[in-house]
Amino acid sequence: MNKPTNPSEVARETLKQLALRRKLPTPDNYRELYHEIAGTRAAEAFPAADIKTLISSLPKQNNDQAKLVRKLELALANQSWRELSDTLKEFVEVSTAEPPNWATLIRTVIAQIQKRHAGHTSASKRDALESVLAASSSQDALFSRLQSVMRSWGNAAAADDSESEECATTITPDGTGTKPALRELQELMASLLDNAIAMMLTDEPALLAESQALAEAIRNVSDSAGLNRLTERVKKFSYKLHFVAEDQSEMKVALLQLVQLIVDNINELVVDDTWLSGQVTIVRELMGEPITLRRLDDVERRMKDVIFKQSALKHSLNDAKDRLKEMLATFVDRLADLSESTSGYHDKIEHCAERISKANDISELSDVLDEVMRETRTIQVNARRSRDELAAMRVRVDESEKEVVRLQEELANASDLVRTDALTGALNRKGMDEAIEREAARANRQGSPLCMALLDIDNFKKLNDGLGHAAGDAALVHLSTVVQETIRPHDTLARYGGEEFVVIMPDTSMDDAVTAMVRVQRELTRKFFLHNNDKVLITFSCGVAQLGAGEVPAEALKRADSGMYIAKRAGKNRVVPT
Repeated sequence: MNKPTNPSEVARETLKQLALRRKLPTPDNYRELYHEIAGTRAAEAFPAADIKTLISSLPKQNNDQAKLVRKLELALANQSWRELSDTLKEFVEVSTAEPPNWATLIRTVIAQIQKRHAGHTSASKRDALESVLAASSSQDALFSRLQSVMRSWGNAAAADDSESEECATTITPDGTGTKPALRELQELMASLLDNAIAMMLTDEPALLAESQALAEAIRNVSDSAGLNRLTERVKKFSYKLHFVAEDQSEMKVALLQLVQLIVDNINELVVDDTWLSGQVTIVRELMGEPITLRRLDDVERRMKDVIFKQSALKHSLNDAKDRLKEMLATFVDRLADLSESTSGYHDKIEHCAERISKANDISELSDVLDEVMRETRTIQVNARRSRDELAAMRVRVDESEKEVVRLQEELANASDLVRTDALTGALNRKGMDEAIEREAARANRQGSPLCMALLDIDNFKKLNDGLGHAAGDAALVHLSTVVQETIRPHDTLARYGGEEFVVIMPDTSMDDAVTAMVRVQRELTRKFFLHNNDKVLITFSCGVAQLGAGEVPAEALKRADSGMYIAKRAGKNRVVPT
């Protein structure tokens, strides 16, 4: 008999041989018989499960380790031994590296804060530390930048001590000795190179070293000749720095174009992409406006709920697949058992038939009949048990499918309405609470003012009753549009409830906040709301409150609410600070 060559014939013959040889229909047995019948050699299986277990046990104590674990997971998904090997070597190097000595650095920071430095006041030190903390995205970057700041302060202190001992200052253009203002300018330029410019050169080690050397030279210059040489060095360095800035700008544009390309091709990668629409909209909005840390932070928070639901959906989909595989495996097992039982049943029936043909009296026939009934009852019980198990498995699969459908519906809703009011497009209450909490934390950290305005449309009930609820909804949308067009890009509008809205204004004093809300009122009088081609004037009463030191944001919002009611009682269409 010729060996089958068609894959379907090979598969059919493999199932037949499994039954004839009475082997369990496991994947390993099926693979072995398949390659034996096809005359091929089985490829060595990639030990994905074992490697996944190994990766899950690796530590993720810092950003570098977490990043390398993600690279290992990607290499596992690609089943690439080379990527796994290279990434594991990196992981070992990172894990065995000597950890930064935070205790010594913190002691140095405390000592340098308490010490007097030339050109550095307590306020400038605090601002420098705040800048480093805000700009450092990892522990390693924070450690390196703090070290750089401490070096600059230490150099300033050494120079200050030298001046005190020698009763001398730095140079003047004629080389006869100097003015204190020039010394302060030198220190400011050196600090600029050590701090701000050094942060731009983290990916350019050669230029970073040149920047630090140039800062040291600026601090140590002592005559006119040295000043001239230093001027030439600064010019050359500025040219190189200009090229780096151009490269970074081009890189930003290229990255945005790459993200745009990915977004444009999502429809080619995903068949049912309705649940991705909200995320795509967020990314498009981000690329269409200037990128700021505040906006990136807002986008990240808005997407967290969607990502969580995606994770739950993926888990449910995997669970449904596992249950389906289990049902198919059970079906194959029961089919094999049934085939084996049927084969034995046929053999026993054939034996009973021989006994019947040889029987000489009724008593022998009765014994044979009892045996036939017993064997028939046994195979009937086996068949019923297999049917019941398959039916129970089918119920579990149906339940998993229903759960997946439910999660898909929730994900589709969350994708569009993560933090946004469906009617007006402003933030909803949940989005407002998160925005206030975030801006309050930033204001407390930076010592900057934060104002909140609570506004309520005047005579809104009368407008609803007179023009209808549809007109009332359109009026809310009109108000939201005018407010968002008038306030600054980094201000935030949220719908507080009904016809009440909240405007969050960071880095804004009380006077400026009141002026901003009066400007919105003027815009509303200029941009009429049209209903059936009739102009309808919309006004609002507003209370403004500035967050006090140590005050809970809810208390400031309550004060703004009180100011709004005072404006209502004073004649409406007013802005009242509280």
